[in-house]
Amino acid sequence: MPIYEYRCERCKEEFEELVLGSSYEVNCPVCKSADVEKLLSTFSFKNDGNYSSSVESSGCGTCSSSNCGSCH
Repeated sequence: MPIYEYRCERCKEEFEELVLGSSYEVNCPVCKSADVEKLLSTFSFKNDGNYSSSVESSGCGTCSSSNCGSCH
């Protein structure tokens, strides 16, 4: 069962929710609104025994784009 990140459109609260099925209704834990947006979450992956975040750079701190050919 996946955990998703959401943002409430009414009060702007960001929260995580364990979704138990496709018909599961998600409500904001603060204001109880059902007007929520699913956010794109980051993930981590294991590379050579080390964990890295999907948003971490691969050693180049000057790129502003993830498809920079000069450092990847």
